[in-house]
Amino acid sequence: MHKEELTPGTCKDRSVGTPETPDTEVEWQLDALDLRPVERWLAALPESAFPAGDPAGQSPELRQAPLTATPRHAERLMDSYLDTADWRIARSGYVLRVRHRGSRAEATIKDTAGSDDGLRRRLEVTEPLTDEGIEALDGHGPVGWRLRALVGRRPLETVVEVRTRRRPYDLRVGEDRVGELALDETMIVVEDDHQPVRLQRVEIEVDPAWVAPLMPVVDALRRQCGLRPATMTKFEAGLLASGQRIPTAPELGPTAVDRHATVGDVAFAVLRRHFSSMLAHEAGTRLGEDAEELHDMRVATRRMRAALSLFSDALPARARHVRAELGWLAEALGAVRDLDVQLEQLHDWRDTVAADDQGALDELARVLVMERADARRRLLVCLDSVRYERLVGGLTTMLRQGPSRRSVAARTPAAGAVPDLVLELHRKAVKAARRARRSGDPSDYHRTRIRGKRLRYALEFVSDVYDGQPAKYVRRVVKLQDVLGAMQDARVAEGRLHDLAREGPRLAPATVFVMGGMAERYRHQSERMARKVPRLLHNLQGSEWKRLTAVMDRRRLELGALYRWPSPGVSVPGVRTTSTIAATRGSSPVGTVLGGATVSPGLGADDDRSATAVPGASGDADPPVFEPLPDEAEPHEQGRPPVWTAGHAPEEEPPPSGRYETMPVSRNGEAPYDESG
Repeated sequence: MHKEELTPGTCKDRSVGTPETPDTEVEWQLDALDLRPVERWLAALPESAFPAGDPAGQSPELRQAPLTATPRHAERLMDSYLDTADWRIARSGYVLRVRHRGSRAEATIKDTAGSDDGLRRRLEVTEPLTDEGIEALDGHGPVGWRLRALVGRRPLETVVEVRTRRRPYDLRVGEDRVGELALDETMIVVEDDHQPVRLQRVEIEVDPAWVAPLMPVVDALRRQCGLRPATMTKFEAGLLASGQRIPTAPELGPTAVDRHATVGDVAFAVLRRHFSSMLAHEAGTRLGEDAEELHDMRVATRRMRAALSLFSDALPARARHVRAELGWLAEALGAVRDLDVQLEQLHDWRDTVAADDQGALDELARVLVMERADARRRLLVCLDSVRYERLVGGLTTMLRQGPSRRSVAARTPAAGAVPDLVLELHRKAVKAARRARRSGDPSDYHRTRIRGKRLRYALEFVSDVYDGQPAKYVRRVVKLQDVLGAMQDARVAEGRLHDLAREGPRLAPATVFVMGGMAERYRHQSERMARKVPRLLHNLQGSEWKRLTAVMDRRRLELGALYRWPSPGVSVPGVRTTSTIAATRGSSPVGTVLGGATVSPGLGADDDRSATAVPGASGDADPPVFEPLPDEAEPHEQGRPPVWTAGHAPEEEPPPSGRYETMPVSRNGEAPYDESG
């Protein structure tokens, strides 16, 4: 079968493994108890596939010409499956096989796509090997560059060895060869003097265009010869026999939150979700065949940085370093992503220009492809670095540990603290929008986009706390973001074209002329988007925003009903009086007034903060303790009630008079967290 060869700079706007892809292997894998019935069935073709010459069920192609199976010489195959010590290839969803056929050797990379009733569609690329072996592969062949992208320079070792006696048959319809059927007798080598594993299998590899016409033939073969769909590949069978396991993604902890979650619960759940997404898209980003893989990995890093900033007071001090390192990674990803966007735009525009100008666009595309290849090389250096490994390892450790039990901010109910955070982000977004509306400056529009994105991310992070009700408002913010994002992409592309024309490689005058026209297109596109912005800016303060603030207000009121509040004369940490809020930022639509005090549990500056109580009528009175009212308390859920208290931890010495810390308590007065956190 023909396998397409891709260069390292090639980017395809498709998913690897689709039937239309030339480098896709389409193959039935069927287990057999005995291969002799299959031999007899093949000898009787085409009558064996359609008994008594019955044409019903035959495709039009097979009615016009008979299907025959021509045997070829048997061969012995010696296969070695290789991987790194940390299973980097297998964890990425691929296998590397080195096959020896007599004096010839070849290397093959396949993906590990599952089967559909025995039929597998998966990437398969092959490259011949010299006597120097797999180490001699350079970064230009179809296997070599993929291998370097996945593992870098890490050494490879053999993990599974397979020996196969294969008897192949050419499948022909008339004079056309449409596939190959192989009868395999396989032995999987197992160490420690164990008996080898033996398999008998029928493998039918066909051209993708012939899958549907040959489906009735394969069904007849299965029925008449007692074949069963293979549930695992030879590689997977070898792992099972040798007791080896591919490491799975690290277990980071819970990723779900509910309306009773604390700020720490929400922060760590969000970080775990997006860190898992980043790792899941790393392999696709390394290969670079699907631009959306890199885009999704970049979005995951952005969202983690936003969460680390939003919930910074509820996270460990090392989270600040993690955020800086994610910024370094996002910069490397962004350099490739910007070029992906421009190449996609260039492809769309190519069909809209005159035929004489298409050659000039092709030259420009070659320049951008070379720039993308350079950016990808820098990205792969980043992903292969010790710095990246430390980032992944450190973040994994932090997320496994979870929220600190000593952090007041982490133990604060999210429904009490989130409204203040959202209001502040909304205030900054509205302020930036007003400035952009007045000035019309593209940089002000970009600032509005960034602040709107932070607001959107924050609402998506806490959506489950409010039972998904922020979704409608988020959709309005996304509409604004899409327009502002298109403006920014056009500005970046226009600037890059100007830089290429002034400082880039020497280009033909016709190409420079076309680049000038494209830059003008980008400028007009940016101006066209800018005319849509004023109307969309009103979305930030429309009716959906008012409804959302009402939802947050009600949720905070429900939270406040769970506490027994002290007298108004006593100041409580996290609870600010109405006059204090009015003096700091004006009236708030979300502040909840109970018993003369506005309930707004805020986030602390650090884990060990304590607040000084303002003496009341009796300076020697015990510190106030918040407890749920028995008649209004909600059912206990998952061992952690949605309440908190001002007081000292039972296991600690009482703090000095007049000082106390905020911590959660259960309904019986004991700490609801166990020692594991």
